[in-house]
Amino acid sequence: MAMHSFQVCFCGIRNFIHRVLGPPDDVKTLFKDFSQGGSMSMDGLRNFLSVVQGQNNAPEDDTDDAQAIFDRLKHLGFFQRKDLSLEAFYRYLLGDLNTPLSPSSRVHHDMTAPLAHYFMYTGHNSYLTGNQFSSASSVEPIKRALQNGVRVIELDLWPAANNKVVVCHGRTLTSSVELLKCLITIKEFAFQKSEYPVVITFEDHLPARLQAKVAEINAALSRDGSITGISVAGIFEEKGFDFN
Repeated sequence: MAMHSFQVCFCGIRNFIHRVLGPPDDVKTLFKDFSQGGSMSMDGLRNFLSVVQGQNNAPEDDTDDAQAIFDRLKHLGFFQRKDLSLEAFYRYLLGDLNTPLSPSSRVHHDMTAPLAHYFMYTGHNSYLTGNQFSSASSVEPIKRALQNGVRVIELDLWPAANNKVVVCHGRTLTSSVELLKCLITIKEFAFQKSEYPVVITFEDHLPARLQAKVAEINAALSRDGSITGISVAGIFEEKGFDFN
């Protein structure tokens, strides 16, 4: 049998890296409008954020949005004499720093519209310390919710012995808490975190006579200037309401 020898040579290169195109013309134009000498200063970026991005809430101090962007981009090595280059500006526009919503925690929306125009930070079964079947009811979850900025508090109202109104998750093993304690807590902590209105929603399981009693409670709380349990409870004791 004849002997054969073969020589095979194969060379190939496969590139798995996506090549990012350079900045488009509209980005170059923006950069030119807010930069000088081919670099964008802190003031130039601040003007861009205000004029183009609509972030008009950034004061000229070390805590504004422009400073935060500069601080985050420093490690990329795209600075020119402590200013942003076109490439760094383009990276900012494509990156996480350029979020759809304002990165600032400060209020920047129009807050003068009717209440129905807004999404609200809403609680559910705001009085429960745990699960909805067997946990305890308390004013502490209400307090924490308000301190975290919640604007809607839900209370489930149920009748109890001796003409009382309590808050609980009805027909479960959850314990109950007095309605008056819940309302006093709401009044005390409602505006510590936020100046915006608090809405109290009642899931009402009461007969008509106790509904009238709850109406009296709310009316008295809105009239009374004090928030201590003793002074508020005194108002209801005069009306013959038992909250003990």
